[in-house]
Amino acid sequence: MRKIFVDTNVCLDLLSGRKPFNKAAEVLFSLADSGNVRVYVSSLSFASIDNVLRSQYSAASSRQILGKFKTLVSVLSVDSKTIDLAITSDFNDFEDAIQYSCAIENNLTTIVTRNIKDYKKATIKVLTPETYITKPE
Repeated sequence: MRKIFVDTNVCLDLLSGRKPFNKAAEVLFSLADSGNVRVYVSSLSFASIDNVLRSQYSAASSRQILGKFKTLVSVLSVDSKTIDLAITSDFNDFEDAIQYSCAIENNLTTIVTRNIKDYKKATIKVLTPETYITKPE
């Protein structure tokens, strides 16, 4: 089974219905739902997603959305080693450095994000959702 790390922005596209990006996110996560790909996200993503969803929904609704979302993904821990790698990385954006370090620590070779430019220093594949769904690994 193909395994990918999905950045928070793509998760938010799906969960908050951000147009026009939600369409590619829906296709990507339907691949996960049908068992064609295993999607990994960092635990950090859940906090970020909740912060955004709470601007649209109540706290209870946000938690309900997160609970359903969790059934589609495998959650990876952000631990001390992940943070150390992010701190010493060349990434300008610290959150992206954490996401990248989390993917690397878990031996994932593809990150799916809309922020390709923030991953210029990546040593693994970095693809947009559109590119991934049209040309999977």
